[in-house]
Amino acid sequence: MRQPLVALVAAAVLVGAVPPDTGPTPLRETAATAADTATVFYYTKTKNWPATYLHYAPDGGSWTTVPGTPMEAACTDWVKKTVDLGSAAGLQATFNNGGGTWDNNGGANYALGTGNITVKDGVIAHSDPCAGTDPVEGNKATVFYATATTGWTTANIHYQPAGGSWTTAPGVGMEAACAGWWRKTLDIGTATSLKAAFNNGNGVWDNNNSADYTIPAGTTTVQDRTVTRDAADPCAAEVPDTEAPTAPTEVTATATHTSIVLSWHAATDNKGVTGYQVTRTGGTKGTTVTDLGSTVLSDTGLEERTAYTYTVKAVDAAGNTSPASAEARATTGEKAAEPASGTPLGTDPRKDPIYFVLTARFFDGDTGNNRGGSQHTKSGNAANGDPMFRGDFKGLVDRLDYIKALGFSAVWITPVVLNRSDYDYHGYHGYDFYKVDPRLESAGASYQDLINAAHAKGMKIYQDVVYNHSSRWGAKGLFTPTVYGVRDSQWSWYYDEKAEGFEYDGLTVEPKSGKSYYNGDLWSTAEPTGNTCLNWGKPTGGKSAEGYTLYNCQWPSPTSGMFPKAYYHRCWIGNWEGEDARSCWLHEDLADFNTENTAVQNYLIGAYDKYIDMGVDGFRVDTAVHIPRVTWNRRFLPAIYDRVTQKFGAEAAKNFFVFGEVAAFVNDKWNRGSVNHSAQFYTWKERKEYSADDETAAIEQFTYENNLGTGNQPTSTNAFLNGNSYHTPDRSRFSGMHIIDMRMHMNFGDAPNAFGNGKDSDDSVNDATYNVVYVDSHDYGPNKSSNRYSGGSDAWAENMALMWTFRGIPTLYYGSEIEFQKGQKIDCGPGCPLATTGRAYYGDHLAGSVTASDFGKADSAGGQVATTLAQPLVKHLQRLNQIRRAIPALQAGQYSTEGISGQMAFKRRYTSGSTDSFALVTVTGDATFTGIPNGTYRDAVTGDVRTVSNSTLSVGAPGKGNLRVYVLDGPGRIGADGPYLK
Repeated sequence: MRQPLVALVAAAVLVGAVPPDTGPTPLRETAATAADTATVFYYTKTKNWPATYLHYAPDGGSWTTVPGTPMEAACTDWVKKTVDLGSAAGLQATFNNGGGTWDNNGGANYALGTGNITVKDGVIAHSDPCAGTDPVEGNKATVFYATATTGWTTANIHYQPAGGSWTTAPGVGMEAACAGWWRKTLDIGTATSLKAAFNNGNGVWDNNNSADYTIPAGTTTVQDRTVTRDAADPCAAEVPDTEAPTAPTEVTATATHTSIVLSWHAATDNKGVTGYQVTRTGGTKGTTVTDLGSTVLSDTGLEERTAYTYTVKAVDAAGNTSPASAEARATTGEKAAEPASGTPLGTDPRKDPIYFVLTARFFDGDTGNNRGGSQHTKSGNAANGDPMFRGDFKGLVDRLDYIKALGFSAVWITPVVLNRSDYDYHGYHGYDFYKVDPRLESAGASYQDLINAAHAKGMKIYQDVVYNHSSRWGAKGLFTPTVYGVRDSQWSWYYDEKAEGFEYDGLTVEPKSGKSYYNGDLWSTAEPTGNTCLNWGKPTGGKSAEGYTLYNCQWPSPTSGMFPKAYYHRCWIGNWEGEDARSCWLHEDLADFNTENTAVQNYLIGAYDKYIDMGVDGFRVDTAVHIPRVTWNRRFLPAIYDRVTQKFGAEAAKNFFVFGEVAAFVNDKWNRGSVNHSAQFYTWKERKEYSADDETAAIEQFTYENNLGTGNQPTSTNAFLNGNSYHTPDRSRFSGMHIIDMRMHMNFGDAPNAFGNGKDSDDSVNDATYNVVYVDSHDYGPNKSSNRYSGGSDAWAENMALMWTFRGIPTLYYGSEIEFQKGQKIDCGPGCPLATTGRAYYGDHLAGSVTASDFGKADSAGGQVATTLAQPLVKHLQRLNQIRRAIPALQAGQYSTEGISGQMAFKRRYTSGSTDSFALVTVTGDATFTGIPNGTYRDAVTGDVRTVSNSTLSVGAPGKGNLRVYVLDGPGRIGADGPYLK
């Protein structure tokens, strides 16, 4: 007797591939010479196999090929197979599931005769167990396949029931179900699942990255490589939503002068809340109703000493409105004596090149607000007479004309909120987000004064903002930790004696300690109420560098338990491309907000509403990648644009410029394959609904997009010309956040490299014409260098020539116009003098006087600043700004390299109303432009005039740092020749 070996089964396992085989060669049964047959019935309920095979040999004949022949459904719990025995009087048989599991009668095989034979749990009988019953219908699988992302106009499904054979490629056609969906119902017999791949009938396949799809019986959807079993019919008519949201809760109102900040907890809804209606009563202006998308309203410009009452309703997409919340009341005080709020300039941000300053290191207008902090002497700053807080708003106001003379019309400044740490001059250790740091302000030079002064000169202010983290000492008004500290002989120098009634503001000197960096409010020997830090005040067993005893709970950290998990995350980042990079601490100085918590969201939204109301023109968003995109898209971005719209109107909101630091320090198009950590990812809206709970939604979004991978992300043509034609951009899926061009930044070791890498990423950005482009910054130089760029003047000139003519918004870090601190370490922490770093004080180069009435040229200059303005790269920069400002195509134009030879050569066009600007650009090398419109072209650099009649224009190599900009019906030569542009 033959006893089948399990090892033999592997030979029969088939895997679908694309283009797939059409399946195995059909199994052949032993030839017959007579008409004897056996119909074998096999009982399936006990085994519950997905498929059943009969492997047999007629008496005296040969065995079938493993695994045998598939059996078919007979009736409930039974399958059958009719076998032609020829002249044989019976057969030897075994059964299996096609995947290596066998029933061979305990190794003896089954000896079967002719006629109807049943095999049930090892017992053989002669009968038809299905006599008198209806035939069993095979299992059905209804498959819906989505083509909205792929854009296919037809779809086929190529499939293999479990244990069966593949269809012949390309499979069977699916029927159109509804917009973006195709459907097919398949009879898969006794199988309970199938393998499948999809194609468009023209050789384009979706085979789940060569793994094929596993689809169960029942109704299943396949959308963007996500399989959903037991799915609802995506084409079914949607049931009208008649369920209203719940009423908002925890509504609170707080008055400051003539402003009231109202906040509440988010309402819930079966389909999702889309907005809120806030009703205000009180005062002489009657009842007002304000619509907004966030859970915070900053109500400003109210009457003095007046009681106001607020209620809030939630609204869903169907227009259902919740009951009104409980009332919240507040009474205003006296109007604050502050400068009148400004109004954002509200123009297209692509027109405005950006000058980036570390405010505290730029120009010192008021020595009275200079502060050195706790590291002043240790760092060596004291020896240099160089306190870390040195520059200020007064100095920036005094030198706005210098920035204007360079040609910049937007100034990006570091964060302005009150900071608190041992080394907080840069602004990224926010402590009181509702207060401007007094170390930056002076009499007559408040933050509002700076904004107003810039606007008066036609210049914008972009404020650096931080939503991801606070200082290690928390956020005043939300949560601040108390740590253990004993003022003994070892630590009295470090812990300041508590001064009742003294409030830290970074500027005011506390009388007992003589410090502006007083810390007596942060320490306690008594365990605070509600403390969650373990082993409060007990020695750790370790010693400090000085040999002092270290204690538990002596220093804030995420894992100490000091920070409530409702407001702060409590972990360190372990994987910079993992989910934890969005929900854990970056550094011990940066306490990571739980941004999915409503109270945290309200705190931050309310704070930044204040600065929007002051008239800033945009926000540069620090560490944007460390907050889930879905949180940005649901909460923070709508809140920003809602507030701008409320205060200044829809047109101002359209041009309020939000650009995020999504730090990807690699040369990849997608950051090490992680879409969730890639800059362009943040320019897009979400494409599916997630849980109403923000924390759950963040995980769902990360998982969903991670599974889709890089090949299934949205694409855009918004940056590209269609031939020679400009087309209206489609920003319907724009998130509201533009980005710093990290890929060009990382590749600016040389301009051609940056150009090639930038182009390669542009189809994955919603609109790359808004990308903020820089060579180096306060963090890194190209290729993640820790030093300020030192490629040389010629390389700088070439980089600038590219930045000022290619798509995007050119941005320069302060001092780069004279190669300030080139090659120096950008930041070496609190242990070394700032004067030796890339964050050195720049004011010495700006001493003297300067005036500028137009962008890109100084009316007058005297002293050291005149010498600075005479430097070769400054002259180069001024002319580049003059040229860019005069040619709309270089500001907002789409681009193409089609039909163009040359290493850094491209054409750009911008069309709007009566404006039609078309420019041909080559940087450094020669180029030939073919297929261009005929007409008269004038070079903005040399004034050369070319008449094109054969759609071709050739340009000789202008040389490194130089360029040519031929403009159709253009103005001709712009500005005077300099050291590079000539």
